[in-house]
Amino acid sequence: MDYQRAKEIMESHGVISVSYENAPVWLEQLHADRETAEVINLFNDERLEVPLENLMED
Repeated sequence: MDYQRAKEIMESHGVISVSYENAPVWLEQLHADRETAEVINLFNDERLEVPLENLMED
């Protein structure tokens, strides 16, 4: 996923499913300078900072 799409998802009023390593995640914050996102794994509430390129829109 690219930064612009991740930003659109975060700003959306609807719920858009996103996954990281086949687990659903919630986007918390974006870092354009590092091209990463802070996410929460919805299976176990683990907080991670992951590369945007590894996020998938479901």
